[in-house]
Amino acid sequence: MKKLVIFMLFINIIIIANGQNADSKWSIGLSAGRTDYTGDLGNALVDQNGQEFQGFGALSIGFFLNNSFDLNLRGSYGNYGFKKNADSKFQSTKFDGQLLILYKLCNGYLFKTNPFIDPYLAGGVGIANFDSKSGNYTYNYSISNNTNISGLPLKDKGTDVIFTIGAGIKFNFTSDFALQFQSLFSLTTGDKRDFYVDNSNDAYFSHSVGIVFSFGKPKDTDNDGIPDKLDKCPNTPVNVKVDANGCPVDSDNDGIADYLDKCPNIKGLTAFNGCPDTDGDGVEDALDKCPNTPANIKVDATGCPIDSDGDGIPDFQDKCPNVKGLAAFQGCPDTDGDGIQDSEDRCPNEKGDKALKGCPDRDKDGVADIDDRCPDVPGIKENKGCPEVKTEVKEVFKKALQGIQFATGKDVILKPSYPILDQVAKIMKDNPSYKLIINGHTDNVGKADKNRELSEKRAASVKKYLLDKGVDDSRMKAAGFGDTMPVADNKTKEGQKQNRRVEFVVEF
Repeated sequence: MKKLVIFMLFINIIIIANGQNADSKWSIGLSAGRTDYTGDLGNALVDQNGQEFQGFGALSIGFFLNNSFDLNLRGSYGNYGFKKNADSKFQSTKFDGQLLILYKLCNGYLFKTNPFIDPYLAGGVGIANFDSKSGNYTYNYSISNNTNISGLPLKDKGTDVIFTIGAGIKFNFTSDFALQFQSLFSLTTGDKRDFYVDNSNDAYFSHSVGIVFSFGKPKDTDNDGIPDKLDKCPNTPVNVKVDANGCPVDSDNDGIADYLDKCPNIKGLTAFNGCPDTDGDGVEDALDKCPNTPANIKVDATGCPIDSDGDGIPDFQDKCPNVKGLAAFQGCPDTDGDGIQDSEDRCPNEKGDKALKGCPDRDKDGVADIDDRCPDVPGIKENKGCPEVKTEVKEVFKKALQGIQFATGKDVILKPSYPILDQVAKIMKDNPSYKLIINGHTDNVGKADKNRELSEKRAASVKKYLLDKGVDDSRMKAAGFGDTMPVADNKTKEGQKQNRRVEFVVEF
């Protein structure tokens, strides 16, 4: 018995069709193990007392279907029997063939390709051919109608359909070699191979151990010389040079394969078929006339910074991007060409002096014409560019405020006013650059519109008097403001008196 066990272990170095994979789809093998009867006489798997070793050998061919399932065609030949007691036993030789589907738990459930420990479930259908005898002794053959038959040893031959389920585990030492343990349970469609017919059909367990060798040409979908199991790019186009991983060569490591890369030796961008855009402005270098534009600068179709005003100074350097300007003023204009940019030039359309912020000074009195009330007559800043009014003139005008008298409620000048008016006429004749503004004012006694009308008439009367004294009309303006511009409180007589006045203002 011990020698038989050793022999069976040696025979169990077999090839079982379970080691195949996508590269090695086929396998072929031999297996060996033990069969345990289960039926009307008993169950050898449970009751080993006095049982003989029922050995078998098997041949199997397998085919890889996918990562979850294998197809297995298995044939075995060996002993089959059971000893219940001295009078109830049988012995048979058995050949069976089975078509099994194997479900690989790790590949199918855990989704791990070719694991080292690879358990599986099996199921299928087949046939079993039996050649049985009851032994060289008297045997009672009981059939379902309870008829007892005594006599010589019985023999029986026949074939039954079998239904098989089982499980196994495989240890994958390499992709082509594995050690496997398997246990299958087969239920037959017959119930007389043990010479005892009762309520259940005959069945048996098959336990085996073995090794797996798989073979086949490694799958290489794209024919690039790299098997699919090692090929990280299994669909590479034909005649494309690949690296050790089966992926198209990318010489510049820019993520774009050389066969798609218009610039295979320079890192580039997918958007430009592998060609670079050094300054990242969205225009590839081959078309970029300004390939070193600073980051985040808007560019035109040629890759150069946008120059909105076309002055040759790009917007990002142009302080006045929408107006043509000069480089000296960082793109800002100097319209009048006086060397002062418009943004700092008070008179951008007239050439002027820097000291006067770009404005001209015709009379050269240091007051810009734009501020000079007398731009053609030299004057002083304190008088807005006009000549300083003489002190004696100011005195005369001061006296005139209250010195010019009118008939009550009328514009008739009274005679006491003539001397002061004659002095004003003389001042105008002696100072031909003077222009005189005559403003008439009243108190607030009476209606406002009547007061305004009266003030206008009184100012006109003064202008006419001076006109009669020889002062040119073009040098005088008369206006009346009624009671709108008081200089004193109209609630008092004195205040009202001060508000009734004629003011002289010199212009140049």
